[in-house]
Amino acid sequence: MAAGQTALDTESEPQAGSGRVKPIQGYYYTDIDGEETLMLVLSEVTVFPELKFKNKKEEEFYWKTVRDVKKTLPYAKLICETLIETYEYIETFPTQAEREKHLKEMESAVFEQYKPVLKKFTKSQAQMLIKLINRETNQSSYNILKAFLGSFRAGFWQTFGRFFGVNLKTGYNPDKDRKDAIIERVATKVELGQL
Repeated sequence: MAAGQTALDTESEPQAGSGRVKPIQGYYYTDIDGEETLMLVLSEVTVFPELKFKNKKEEEFYWKTVRDVKKTLPYAKLICETLIETYEYIETFPTQAEREKHLKEMESAVFEQYKPVLKKFTKSQAQMLIKLINRETNQSSYNILKAFLGSFRAGFWQTFGRFFGVNLKTGYNPDKDRKDAIIERVATKVELGQL
């Protein structure tokens, strides 16, 4: 090490042509107009106003929502990823008949794979999963099923869900619905690791 040079200086030699150096513990140097500047990249921060409950029932709803979101959000994200992958994959099939055959096989496989987990969900957790799928995809679960499986099978699953008290056509609008706003708040905090 040369005199007057720190360990940080020797470890962060500029990468050719980039003006940036390799990150060191979240910090990096960058060259801005010929001046070397130390940069720090911070994670996204979401700040919510203080939550004030009107009564005990509202507070209980909030903590029940926290419990349900923590349990169902990973499944909603997994479903969203699976939908994207499935859509991209079925686009590679040359005929509609092959696409439908693959979707029927996948429907059976997914049902068998997740049936044990979903059977353990409470009614409120199943309803939460439907809301969170809508949040992740910006579409109701019914519309997703209708697009992939057709009207008849989507109608079957809607009837099946209604039998257990779950409506696949449930909307999600955190800007207008107070309960959806609380779900959005909780889901965002869970995603950021604040809950």
